[in-house]
Amino acid sequence: MTYAINTKGYYGEFGGAFIPEMLYPNVEYLRNNYLDIINEEGFQKEFRSLLKDYVGRPSPLYFAKRLSAQYKTNIFLKREDLNHTGAHKINNTIGQILLAQRIGKKRIIAETGAGQHGVATATVCALMGIECIVYMGEIDIKRQAPNVARMRMLGAKVVPAKSGSKTLKDATNEAIRDWINHPEETHYIIGSVVGPHPYPDMVAIFQSVISEEMQWQLKEQIGSPNPDMIIACVGGGSNAAGAYFHYLDNTDVRLVAVEAAGLGVDTGESAATSVLGTKGIIHGSRTLLMQTPDGQIVEPYSISAGLDYPGIGPMHAHLIDSGRAEAVSITDKEALDAAFHLTRIEGIIPALETAHAFAALDKIKFSEKDNIVINLSGRGDKDLETYIKYLDQQ
Repeated sequence: MTYAINTKGYYGEFGGAFIPEMLYPNVEYLRNNYLDIINEEGFQKEFRSLLKDYVGRPSPLYFAKRLSAQYKTNIFLKREDLNHTGAHKINNTIGQILLAQRIGKKRIIAETGAGQHGVATATVCALMGIECIVYMGEIDIKRQAPNVARMRMLGAKVVPAKSGSKTLKDATNEAIRDWINHPEETHYIIGSVVGPHPYPDMVAIFQSVISEEMQWQLKEQIGSPNPDMIIACVGGGSNAAGAYFHYLDNTDVRLVAVEAAGLGVDTGESAATSVLGTKGIIHGSRTLLMQTPDGQIVEPYSISAGLDYPGIGPMHAHLIDSGRAEAVSITDKEALDAAFHLTRIEGIIPALETAHAFAALDKIKFSEKDNIVINLSGRGDKDLETYIKYLDQQ
């Protein structure tokens, strides 16, 4: 079995492009041209140059000595938190802004949950002098205020989504409405491996620099390009897609996808799509999503704005549905405890999203000889208010 996308835009039975007629020309043009644009020599030269000199890549692969000693195994951290803007999101926005320029788009829209993609989009728009509008759930605007301030300082217009749960799903809905109303001049920079084909593949390709670097970094440190296990948090799942990309068909490497259980999988306040989801269509692709028997979206919940989404990307739906990836669900409290533990044992404050991945170490089995890579997808500056409130309650 292959786990990569096929020529029709599907991972197994997940994926495709289910879109309004107004967006068909945009999406069809991308589908027919994205690979040629991305693989063109001039594009790759500019993309790689910006990743190196602007983003600060390669990001280090850090052997976490104290964490490894505690868990009696070998744990490496892929330090995406050290990228410019503080997360993996910038890898994708650099690629997509270059693509937008080449197809003549003068206006950029984006959705964001935790705000990291919004900041990364606002950053590249400032870099290239292009108008930027970011849609963000009203609740997320309040709980991620530092990132909202950064977006505004960078010149982006931040538009609140006031419908539904007022979080990531609703911000995506608003962005799609905008795109339908302004299809000719607008490029929608989707922040994760979700949406209609070719977006899941395009975002995964831009994020694949993560596993590309991991291969040579592991070769340097352990003598082999292959870890025994890769752990990454999954909401939509772009950081996980990037960390898994070059290992998808290497079944000797275990892939662990960590979701947000919120208050608990069975509480009705959760975002654990792999457990609670069924096959359906959301935001332009067929995937696993939380829905009622008659197909209405079930509102997700997580303390983490970036994992507070009712679906997962079609790549991850296929990986989990086929058994290639193992899904682990982590509660708010488990994630908070893991964040403080990492901070105090390694001196690294992770994003709340990333903290879920670290909490998975207590839920999975591994041996003393295993080499485990955790994708440290973002830094925790944006979550300090939540962390301090939790600390004060202890």
